[in-house]
Amino acid sequence: MFQVTFSDQALGELKKLDPLSQLTALEPVGKLRAEDLAHPREPLGKFVRGGKTWFRLRDADLRYYFEIRHEIDLHVLYILHHHSLEDFLLRNRLPVTEHQLVEQHSKFWKYLESLTK
Repeated sequence: MFQVTFSDQALGELKKLDPLSQLTALEPVGKLRAEDLAHPREPLGKFVRGGKTWFRLRDADLRYYFEIRHEIDLHVLYILHHHSLEDFLLRNRLPVTEHQLVEQHSKFWKYLESLTK
C-alpha cells in the first residue's frame, strides 16, 4: 500500500469538489498496488520524462499524473479534468498519441508546471 501525497495544483483541483466527490476522486490512486505500477495496463500508463518515471491514470472525468517517491509515496503532480482545456491540448495539439505527446512535447509540461505557480 502506498502513501498518496498531492502537489498544490492537485490539491487545488480536489478542493474544487464537494466532500463526497473528493473521497471518490481519491479512490483510484489510493487503491493502486505495486503490481499495477510494475505492469501498467489501461487506464494506467507509464512514461519517462526528464529521466523520471511518471504515471497517468484515467478515471471517469479525471486524469492523474503522478510519480513514485521513496518507493512508498505516490505523489500526484497534476489532476486534469476530462474535456477541459488542458485535456483538449493534451489530446489534440499534435497528431500523435497521448503517450507520445506527454513524453515528447515540452510545451505541455511547461504549461502544466505553470499551473502550480
